[in-house]
Amino acid sequence: MSKRDYYEVLGVARNADENEIKKAFRDLARKYHPDVSKEANADAKFKEINEAYQVLSDKDKRSAYDQFGHAGLNAAGFDFRDFGGFSSFNDIFGDLFSGMFSGGGGYSSASRGAVRGADLRYDLTIDFEEAVFGCEKQIKINRPANCTECGGSGAEPGTSSKQCPVCNGSGSISISQGFFAMRRTCHQCQGSGEIIEKPCKTCKGSGKISHEQNIDVKIPPGVETGSKLKLAGEGEPGSKGGPNGNLYIFLTVKKHDFFERVGDDIICEKDITFPLAALGGEIEVPTLKGVVKIKIPPGTQTNKIFRLRGYGSKSLRGGVGDQLVKIFVRTPTELNKRQKELLMQLAEEDPESKATGIGSGKSFLDKFKEVLGG
Repeated sequence: MSKRDYYEVLGVARNADENEIKKAFRDLARKYHPDVSKEANADAKFKEINEAYQVLSDKDKRSAYDQFGHAGLNAAGFDFRDFGGFSSFNDIFGDLFSGMFSGGGGYSSASRGAVRGADLRYDLTIDFEEAVFGCEKQIKINRPANCTECGGSGAEPGTSSKQCPVCNGSGSISISQGFFAMRRTCHQCQGSGEIIEKPCKTCKGSGKISHEQNIDVKIPPGVETGSKLKLAGEGEPGSKGGPNGNLYIFLTVKKHDFFERVGDDIICEKDITFPLAALGGEIEVPTLKGVVKIKIPPGTQTNKIFRLRGYGSKSLRGGVGDQLVKIFVRTPTELNKRQKELLMQLAEEDPESKATGIGSGKSFLDKFKEVLGG
């Protein structure tokens, strides 16, 4: 049976460059690899794809193929048995297929040596003031620790592990499929190269036990919800001499009843009376550092903002923000007789109070007296 055109097999144009050919091969090999594909003819397709790539990725072979087709390769003396080699295949895929071959864990020469411990996450909620000024917290976590009975080896004290008889201690085994030779993680020792004949009774051979531990956490001033702290080496312990993982603290800051934080500034709202707004005076404003007095100038209007410099939150970048005090002029809702009389006198002196009401024929002062019951 005649062979298909190699460019057609990989689905690339005849002028495709090296990167395009490599990408096409990766995509097709991933789809039709016998360990992955469920198609009945996956073996044949994978063989065809690999053969096409071996030709088109080689400058001399591609040149001969472009000039004379399949016959040109035979005339040039290229041995098609060489197409089963895995040097270029491994160069392209590296660890891409290693996870598939090993059931997700992957195999490498380092898999039998020191392994770094896993990272851990801890969610911590702190108060508004603690976030602004910083604080120290003690948290309690459950994390795996090396078994105290076996020292983390997983073997019963007084015994030791032995070399895996399946892979002879290499941690991997060779699998042949047609003219392909692949290596996958040993199923007997799971890549460790060793077999534990008598597992430790305390840790059941895992080498790890659950351990509750208190950890002191220093929270810097200026953190916000979403801030993340890294505690190096406080994660799960490594195995076979590998380093510990890290512990990451994810922070949530509680809302405050009076203050609101925007960046490094702290905002609050303060009500003042109408006479104070009109005549001016002095008020006391709460801050996170204590009560501060600010002067209210005559004629202050609602939404006027006063800035207290340096009374905001400390910043993670250095410096400190301000506190912004937003003023609201409070309108009285319940007036006694004397208060009504005073307001009426004020209205009589106010030029705007003499303006005529729309469609009523009454002055503003007359309508004002009606509202007050005068």
